[in-house]
Amino acid sequence: MTFDDFTLDKCADSLLPVIIQDATTLRVLMLGYMNREAFDKTQSTGRVTFYSRTRSCLWTKGETSGNYLEVVEMFRDCDNDTLLIKAHPHGPTCHRGTTSCFDTAEEEGFIRSLSALIATRHREMPEDSYTTRLFIKGVKKIAQKVGEEAVESVVEAVDGNRDRFTYEACDLIYHLLVLIEQMGITLPELEKELLRRHS
Repeated sequence: MTFDDFTLDKCADSLLPVIIQDATTLRVLMLGYMNREAFDKTQSTGRVTFYSRTRSCLWTKGETSGNYLEVVEMFRDCDNDTLLIKAHPHGPTCHRGTTSCFDTAEEEGFIRSLSALIATRHREMPEDSYTTRLFIKGVKKIAQKVGEEAVESVVEAVDGNRDRFTYEACDLIYHLLVLIEQMGITLPELEKELLRRHS
């Protein structure tokens, strides 16, 4: 993909509107603009760089705060006049210190956020973390916990106890996410398999 692939005659100041989406949670983080130089720098560095309309210069998101946006994938829209970038944010995206520049509900995409946190725990293995202790014990212990939580969820469902089922189902989902991480599988891989079955 190159900057010339876009049709910018309909865009203000011939700048390319760019939507940033969290590649893990799928939450929309911000909107910015690129000129050719910002686009090329984004592609060459792997970090999102915008063109500031107020300062009339390039700015790489995170260059002062450290809250970079690491590019995962880039997509053109159907009219070739807007770019979607899926990125991994390093810290808050908004200057207010919030995850997103849009005030949508924080719980949107929370399972993906939890999955990302579990992956971080797996990489960093902090000593005071229950998740770390599960990873230390290994796949058999994690699988055992998934089985236990599945049984407890089934019992509450059969008993018709909605509140207890919700509680146990959350335990089941958490431990299943830990097992998924232990097995080196990602949520997009699972979604791809589910989509294959659906179609």
